[in-house]
Amino acid sequence: MRLVNTLVPPDFRASIEGPLRKFYLCTFVACVGNGLTLSLFVIYLHNVRHFSTSFATLLLALSAVVGLASAPLWGSMTDRVGPLPVLLFASVAEAASLVVWSLAHTKEQATLAALLIAVFGGAGWGPMSTMLSRLVAPERRQRAFGVNFMLVNLGIGFGGLVSAVVVNLRHPDTFVSLYLFNAGVTIVAGVLYLRLRAHGGPIKEHLEDPVKSAEGWRDVLGDTRLLRYMGAAILLMLGGYGSLDAGLSLFVVNNLHLSVHVIGVIFFFNTTTIVLAQLGVLNKIEGRSRTRILGVVALSWFVFWVILSAALALPAAATIPALCLAMIIFALGETMLQPVGSAIINEIAPEHLRGRYNAAAGLAWGVSGTLAPAITGLYFSLHGGNWWPLGTGLTALVGGALMVNLRRHISARADGRDLTPEPS
Repeated sequence: MRLVNTLVPPDFRASIEGPLRKFYLCTFVACVGNGLTLSLFVIYLHNVRHFSTSFATLLLALSAVVGLASAPLWGSMTDRVGPLPVLLFASVAEAASLVVWSLAHTKEQATLAALLIAVFGGAGWGPMSTMLSRLVAPERRQRAFGVNFMLVNLGIGFGGLVSAVVVNLRHPDTFVSLYLFNAGVTIVAGVLYLRLRAHGGPIKEHLEDPVKSAEGWRDVLGDTRLLRYMGAAILLMLGGYGSLDAGLSLFVVNNLHLSVHVIGVIFFFNTTTIVLAQLGVLNKIEGRSRTRILGVVALSWFVFWVILSAALALPAAATIPALCLAMIIFALGETMLQPVGSAIINEIAPEHLRGRYNAAAGLAWGVSGTLAPAITGLYFSLHGGNWWPLGTGLTALVGGALMVNLRRHISARADGRDLTPEPS
């Protein structure tokens, strides 16, 4: 019991009931489906459907552009109709898009399906953050987002284990089955969100306030704190998730000459680390500068890329253990990034613009997701794949430095150094 009280303080544990517990279940279920196909985009197109690497990375970049362009719409819709209707619509549309993707055999079909997934697949993250921020007190948001991220990875890890067992490059039908199952799980998650309908609608008072209802994206993008965060986040994501999704599978299979099954094993270590370490990390970072923590994230990701590069010179027997160690280090960075990044955004966001602020934060992911495939494709097309990890790691360091500089431009409360409860 003492260990439980240390990892999850009693006051926060007491808040994990009712709506918050239902929300966490939705998170877990949705991410089981995502875990089935995580990082298989390029491998699926190149090794299963036999499209060129250039086409696969270009389509990944184009998908990111489309997702990026649609993000402001989802942010505006979240503020006007509430997060729940957006989540329900996106779940159904994404499931249909995954079915189209699983059956695509031509470039035209693959392009259509990929763009549909891009539009609807990323629509839920902003509304989810907005809804979660409604379910907990401001001083508990960092911990709430951290626990949510742990459940994200628990779901992804479970899906990844299934993927590692099922997927087989010699049997394309296994990929089809994974994507179809992902579609089914996405529908189930949408149904579960209905249990949160009391908390997912628009805020009537804001819609009726002529001043607040007139504010929009011009006001959001006029917040220099948000713009500084987005600039730093883009570079940090280019040195992290964006490049990881765009090129890790290619690097492992084509540069390190390992089996596609290794990808699932590597991500198992990633997600397991997050699940086991997240609660302890949350306690360590509570009350510390969030911007400085993001600098530590950048440093840990740089170490990840250095190990990945060094794996090129390692004997075969040592390569997989090295990759697993690298993923553990990357995961520790993730356990710090997710709770503090989301907490910063939702601290500086006014309630009536929260959907747009979260969508804007998502734009940083979208921009990095747009640029990373193009940059990765350029490395590999110019036969510079072996230099790709080091170049990516340096980008992460620059993003981390900009995050540390952000500390001068936000309040102590937004930076996590002031945890006193807000007056009611």
